[in-house]
Amino acid sequence: MASKRILKELKDLQKDPPTSCSAGPVAEDMFHWQATIMGPPDSPYAGGVFLVTIHFPPDYPFKPPKVAFRTKVFHPNINSNGSICLDILKEQWSPALTISKVCFLIFSRDERSPLISISEKQGHTGLSSNGLTTLLKNWVFN
Repeated sequence: MASKRILKELKDLQKDPPTSCSAGPVAEDMFHWQATIMGPPDSPYAGGVFLVTIHFPPDYPFKPPKVAFRTKVFHPNINSNGSICLDILKEQWSPALTISKVCFLIFSRDERSPLISISEKQGHTGLSSNGLTTLLKNWVFN
């Protein structure tokens, strides 16, 4: 079941690729993919190219894939190992979701709110919005 679903998603991605995202198997392993996600325009991530690994479990789509960033990302929902804290990759997973939708949802959130949270966590409470954007870009692009 998992192999058929993964193959169908790959064909769908090739036929109708999502904006700013590409994904596919690593070598011949259909259960291990790599995705490339472009930073969304009009966000502090604009211009960034983010590599993501995707590991499908044997009981996919009934269990969520393990998705992690391989590119350094400064965001409160992504830990230092690249693991993503996103409800749809955990308790809110649904077999109706696809990798295409997951890639879209990873960067579809408003990035300004997490920046405030980041600045407070890092002790940068006095930074302006532009200062926070600069801090984030220095983290991502250096």
